[in-house]
This record gives sequence, structure tokens and C-alpha cells, in this order.
Amino acid sequence: MRKWKYPLLLLAGIGISNVGGWIYLIALNLIVLDEWGSPLAVVILYVLNPVAALLTNAWAGSLIDRVNKRNLMAGLDFFRGLLIAVLPFLSSSWWVYAVVLIINMGSAMFYPASMAYITTFIPRGNRQRFNALRGLIGSGAFLIGPGIAGLMFMMGTPTFALYMNALALFLSGVITLFLPKLEDGSPVDKGDTKWEVIKDDWRMVWRFSRRTAYVMVLYVLFSCMLVMTAAIDSLEAAFSKEVLHLSNSTYGFLVSIAGAGFILGSILNTALSHRLNYMHLMGFGSMVVSGGYLLYSFSPGFLGAAIGFAVLSFALAFSTTGFETFYQEHIPAEIMGRVASIYGLLEGVLVILFTVLIGVGAELISIRFVVAAGSMIMAGVTLVLYVFTMKKSLGKQLENYSECYNK
Repeated sequence: MRKWKYPLLLLAGIGISNVGGWIYLIALNLIVLDEWGSPLAVVILYVLNPVAALLTNAWAGSLIDRVNKRNLMAGLDFFRGLLIAVLPFLSSSWWVYAVVLIINMGSAMFYPASMAYITTFIPRGNRQRFNALRGLIGSGAFLIGPGIAGLMFMMGTPTFALYMNALALFLSGVITLFLPKLEDGSPVDKGDTKWEVIKDDWRMVWRFSRRTAYVMVLYVLFSCMLVMTAAIDSLEAAFSKEVLHLSNSTYGFLVSIAGAGFILGSILNTALSHRLNYMHLMGFGSMVVSGGYLLYSFSPGFLGAAIGFAVLSFALAFSTTGFETFYQEHIPAEIMGRVASIYGLLEGVLVILFTVLIGVGAELISIRFVVAAGSMIMAGVTLVLYVFTMKKSLGKQLENYSECYNK
């Protein structure tokens, strides 16, 4: 238990933050809808997330790899908590979108910073189990967060829920400060300008990518799968209502099935984490995810869609753990922030592009056609990913990866 004292503390902070994130999402949607009375006003909130990634990822990695990551994570929690506490006072003005954009920019920085900290902090042999536990906590937050939000709405208002979310982020920040202060990062030449530092970092990531092309091909393929899930999910409600002709309550039940599948997958993944190979999880798990989307996209009614949702959410728990462990094992912690941020910029561009294409296609052709086409593209991507993860020469392709960032 002594070995897991600090990892469990870190998981506690992540869990509190995740639950608070669901409360924030639901409460903010309701507040904006009540104040503006327009579904478009809520849609804009979702557009701000990839926009924040585009504005942040070009330079965030250069900062993340050069500061103390524990303090950065805690600072981002405190900063986001403060801004969320301010939101109720701005809900009737356009300033709410500016503040939400800044909050999302902080979240875009938090993920690569936490991944770099976890990679340095958690020993190599424990990373897969830790990632499985983190996935389990995330699935629990998916189930618990909306329920807590509903109770808060019964006790007060969505504004009260926002304040509770701000408090949760402050608590997460305090917990983070109790974690070990790991001294890592790269020095900067005092004569360099910020722009020169960023350009050098982009060149370094490019050199690293060339030297470890196999690693980055797998990274990009998995990211492309995530891009397609985001694009297809943007039509989830419209597909369920207009194609499958589900009622609001039936659609809500469908979403609950997805949550239950993810929780079940996370529990099984955690129990078997010491027996499963992370490469197999990433490759085969991704194929099963795409199979679930295919079942969903071609289903004639509720039953087929429910089976597809259950399959894809169950497999997503395994594939995500496999990818995160692969990422931690094959990208040095010293440059992880820069690699994640720059490739996250590419992912953000692709999410916006494919979401727009799928939305336009749904208007011009049909919702079922574009959802099925997107699912088939995802299946092709995950098939290639599976083939690449099964190659026996992976070890030879990666043997020099640890030297890339200083050459």
C-alpha cells in the first residue's frame, strides 16, 4: 500500500476533477440555454473545445516540458476553478464564451501535463494498471457526475452546481500539491526568444517523428480513430431521433447502455490489466470499437443500436488503456508535452474538418449514409492499426527512440 499511496492520491484528484467536469458540462449547458433560449448558443460551447486546442497546442508543449508539472497541474486546477466560479455572473453576455474558451485552453494544457507527470511518476511495470484504474474512475464519473448534477439541481440551481464544480477543482488542486515535486524539464537559452524556442521545439518533434516513424504512425492511426468517433458522435442525437425514430426517453436509455458498457469494460480491464498486452489492447480493442460503430450505423432499430453502443463503449475502455500505456512506454517524458501538444493540434484540425464534412453530408445526402460511411472509414483505419500493432519488428523500430530528443 505504501507503493500506491501517492498514485491513489493522484487518482483521487483525477476522480474529483472528472466528476466536477460532468457537473460543469451539464450545468453550463442548462444555464446558457435558459439565458439565450437558443440551441445554437449551446452548440457554440462544443465548438469552443477544438478551437481552444488549436489556440493552445502550438505552444503549450514548450511550456509543459520546461516547468514543474505538479505545480502546473495544481495551478491549472485553481485557475479553472476560479474562472468557473465567475461564469454565473457572465451567463447573459457574450463574455461567457470568452471565459469558457480560456477554461478549455487550460484543460487542453492539463492533459499532456498530467500524462508527462504520470509517466515520470509511475514505474514502468505499474503504468498499465494505473491507466486501467484511471479509466475505471473516468467511467464512474460518467455515471456518478450526471446523477450528482441532478441532485444539485433539485437542491438548488445550475448556478449552485457550477460553484460546486469550482470547489471540486480547488480540492483537486490541493490534493495535487501533496504529490511529490518531480524535478524535470528542459532548460532554455536565455538569448532565445519565445518564437525561436517554439520553432526549435517543432523541429525537435519533427526529428523525433522521423526517427521513430513506426511509433508516430501508430499514434496518428489511433488519433484518427478518435477523430472519427468525435465526428460520428456529433450526429448521435440526430441519428437516434430521425433515423431510428427513438423517443427522448429511449435515446436517454441508449446513452445509459453506453455508460454501462464502458463501466463494465473498465472493471474487467482493471482486473485483467496484469495479464493483457497493451499493444493488443490498442490494436484489437480499436477494431472492436469500430465494429460497434458499424453495428450502430447499420441497425434498423433500437436493439441493434443498443448492442452496437454496448460493444463500442466496452471495447473503448480497453483500447484507451492500451494507447495510453503505449504512449507512456515509447515517448520520453522529457518531450512528451511537446509531442502531445503538436499532434493534438493536428487532431483538433481533423476533428473540426470531419465534423463539418459529416454535418454537411447529413444535410445534403442523408444522416444514415454519412454515419455508415464514417464508421467504415473508422473500420479501415483500425484494421491498419491492428496490422501494425501485430508486427514482430516493433522492438527494432523503437530501439533508438530515447536518443531522438537530444540529437
